[in-house]
Amino acid sequence: MTTLNRPGAPEGHVCGIDTAMEVIGGKWKVLILWALHEHPCRRFGELRRLVPGITEKVLASHLREMETDGVVLRVSYDEVPPRVEYSLTEDGRHLNEALEPLAAWGRAQTAARPPQQLPDQRGR
Repeated sequence: MTTLNRPGAPEGHVCGIDTAMEVIGGKWKVLILWALHEHPCRRFGELRRLVPGITEKVLASHLREMETDGVVLRVSYDEVPPRVEYSLTEDGRHLNEALEPLAAWGRAQTAARPPQQLPDQRGR
């Protein structure tokens, strides 16, 4: 199920960012995109290991949505046992290129911050 367009604007979108956020919104979709960028052509179980913390249900749902949105390609092979692989489409690769400056910003923010102390580490 893809995200529904927002009402009140032509075609349901306010701007290009609104359109992009509809495709990548949520906690996991960007991480799935990045995993497929770093490790192209992966099976479901491999993707689940590459995105720690994601559940099978959420991964399956997001992969279906991303396939519908045209950023992920699902290829099913007629083999026993069945084999399905996921990869990025050209639009998915372009989306990752657009996200690279955001990733660079995040890396810079992480590097600029001092390491956080755990609650039990009070410097004593």
